[in-house]
Amino acid sequence: MAKDDKSRQEKSADKSEKKAAAQQPAKPKKEQAGKKEAAAPKVAAGPELPAPPARLATYYREKVVPDLMQKHGYKTVMQVPRIRKITINMGVGETTTDKKILDHAVADMTKIAGQKPVVTNARRSIANFKVRAGFPVGCMVTLRGARMYEFLDRLVNIAMPRIRDFRGVSNRAFDGRGNYSLGIREQIIFPEIDYDKVDTLRGMNIAITTTAKTDDEARALLTAFRFPFKH
Repeated sequence: MAKDDKSRQEKSADKSEKKAAAQQPAKPKKEQAGKKEAAAPKVAAGPELPAPPARLATYYREKVVPDLMQKHGYKTVMQVPRIRKITINMGVGETTTDKKILDHAVADMTKIAGQKPVVTNARRSIANFKVRAGFPVGCMVTLRGARMYEFLDRLVNIAMPRIRDFRGVSNRAFDGRGNYSLGIREQIIFPEIDYDKVDTLRGMNIAITTTAKTDDEARALLTAFRFPFKH
C-alpha cells in the first residue's frame, strides 16, 4: 500500500509541474528576434553617389563645342551639331533553322551595348529565304545619353583598333543628312565578348544619327571625336 501511495504522489507532482509550466506565458518570437537584431551592430548607410558623367560627354561640352563654333562660325551653342542617338542592328537569318541562335545574339548585343535589345520580326513572308511574316530575324538597340557616349568611346578607342588589318573607316558613308553608317563583321572586337564562349561570328550595323544639316558638318563632328576616317 505504501508503494502505491508513493507512486500516486509522484504522478500528481508531475501533473502539477506540467500545469504550472503551461500556465507560464511563453516569450514571443518577435521579442527574441528583436534581441538578436539589437545585438548585431548596425551599419550606417550613407547617401548613394550619382554615376560620373560620360567622358566623351564632358569632352564634347568643354572641347568640341568651342572648336566647332570657332571653325564654322556658329553664333550660339545650340547651332553646334551633336550626336542624337546610336542604333545598333544585328541580323540573324539562321533563326529559321535554330531558334537558340537568336538568344545568343541577344546576349552578345546586351553585353556590347549595356542595354537589352529589342527582337525584330520579319514584315513580309519570303519563300526563298524560308521566312514568314512576324518571324524573329534579328535584334536592335537604340542608345542615347550617357550610354551612347560610353559606347562611342569604347568603339573608337578600344574596338576599332582591334580590327584585323584596320586602315580606317570610309569617310563617304554619309546619307546626305548628316547621319553616318558603319558595318562591323565580327563582334569579338569588343572586349565584353569572351572569345572562348562565342558560338559563331556575327556582324552588325551601327548608325550614328546627328543633328548636323550637311555631311561636312557631321564629318567635322565625328573627326572631333577622333573618328578614324581614311585620308
